[in-house]
Amino acid sequence: MSDRDSKVPGQEDPDRHQMTIWEHLDELRSRIVKMLIAFLLGAILAWTYKEELLTLLTEPFLKAGGKDLGFMAPAAAFMAYVRLSVIAGVVFALPIMLWQIWAFVAPGLYSREKRLAIPFVVSSCGLFAAGGYFGWKVAFPVAFKFLLSFEGPLKNKIEVKANVMVPEYLEFVQNMLLAFGLMAELPVLVFFLSVAGLVNHKHLIKFFRYFIVIAFVIAAVVTPPDPLSQLLLAVPLVLLYGVSIGVAFVFARKPNAAEAGRGEDDKREPPSKAAE
Repeated sequence: MSDRDSKVPGQEDPDRHQMTIWEHLDELRSRIVKMLIAFLLGAILAWTYKEELLTLLTEPFLKAGGKDLGFMAPAAAFMAYVRLSVIAGVVFALPIMLWQIWAFVAPGLYSREKRLAIPFVVSSCGLFAAGGYFGWKVAFPVAFKFLLSFEGPLKNKIEVKANVMVPEYLEFVQNMLLAFGLMAELPVLVFFLSVAGLVNHKHLIKFFRYFIVIAFVIAAVVTPPDPLSQLLLAVPLVLLYGVSIGVAFVFARKPNAAEAGRGEDDKREPPSKAAE
């Protein structure tokens, strides 16, 4: 039986939509252009509301006892606002970017997988936003409180004060937001790997104990060096890994009839050994 005859009835064959390498490159160029346009529009929107965005990002700093932000070079504040607009532009354009990525890979998927386009975009954006919000609302105040706890007078009455600069502050916040946002995307990554047939729930269960160690190593590198901040990143990451196991169980690509037949043949005893 040929591979074509072994397809599941009613299931669309992605091989029928094969494109040449030049068609793939042209399609990729078109998708990248649309993503860049979405990013530029998002960055312009972010620049329009740059002060409101910076106010929002400094709330955890103020709640932890921080006061003022400064800048040393004349153009430092301007460049900090540009950087903030670029970061926010990517976030604002994220739904369109994810949609373009999905549209590029969709021709190689089956019909049942293509129906997951909208859930994929919504869940990806929602998880990223939820991860960033958790970091901003819960982890940032804890981290800033720990870091600002080193302020105060020394025994010789010299006052140690925090002179936080805008560029350094935005870099710190950016790294933390990306860490928490990308952390929340773990189920989406596992979904892609499962659909591609690269992993399944059994693989993830076997790797679980190693992932716990990896999660705490990532938290130690990304967050400030206090145990509470590290736990606030590592524990949700481990919980999301558990969710990812369920995602892999539901969405893992099932082998077709030909693959299943080959698997059964592999398990059979070779004729030479059977004769013996």
